[in-house]
Amino acid sequence: MIFDEQTHQRAKEIIARYGRPRSALLPLLHLVQSAEGHVSLDGIAFCAEQLELTHAEVTAVVTFYSMYKQRPCGEHLVSVCTNTLCAVLGGDQIYDTLKAHLGVGHEETAGIPGEPGSVTLEHAECLAACDFAPVLQVNYEYYDNQTPESATELVDALRRGERPAPSRGASLTDWRTVEMELAGYPEGLDQQVEGPSAAEETLVGLELANARGWSAPGMPERPPPLPAPPPPPEKT
Repeated sequence: MIFDEQTHQRAKEIIARYGRPRSALLPLLHLVQSAEGHVSLDGIAFCAEQLELTHAEVTAVVTFYSMYKQRPCGEHLVSVCTNTLCAVLGGDQIYDTLKAHLGVGHEETAGIPGEPGSVTLEHAECLAACDFAPVLQVNYEYYDNQTPESATELVDALRRGERPAPSRGASLTDWRTVEMELAGYPEGLDQQVEGPSAAEETLVGLELANARGWSAPGMPERPPPLPAPPPPPEKT
């Protein structure tokens, strides 16, 4: 049984965090993915039953957000940014190289999904790391300043069972463990975070402002009054 007693108990705990049960749907879907490796029809039914929603209401959320996978995911999820800045700096080439190297397309898996060494590849919209473009993520951890060669070496290491250290942030685990963390169960996460969350490139602007004495204008104690509405048009 995929959704065992512990999963049911955790679902109840998640729902109890919210004033309205339906507000728990997003973390509950992460819990489902941690249990079955994607969101299946059974997972949709589980969430609908727990939250007293229709299957259609749950499906609408699953199909809206790209973070919910409708096909079984690999041990690792590799997300290559192909948005504008990363794309022009080599993101498209990295993605095309990995597609050819792994023999898969978008949201397809090299290896048996869920098994050790399996890798699911996807192209992603902006990963919010333009300072380090081109970037990719493995299980949502950042690998900065990538090239086709370094990205290929990275996925080969993952397939060998290795877990190369991300550029910053928490150490690498597997995708299902991360899904459990996103559901609100980050066991040992404080101990996992070893590197800084910000890098030198991100702080250049702050350091320059401090050196030159720049600062943003302060907020007024009271907001300025709203302008008077325009007069109504004259009737003709």
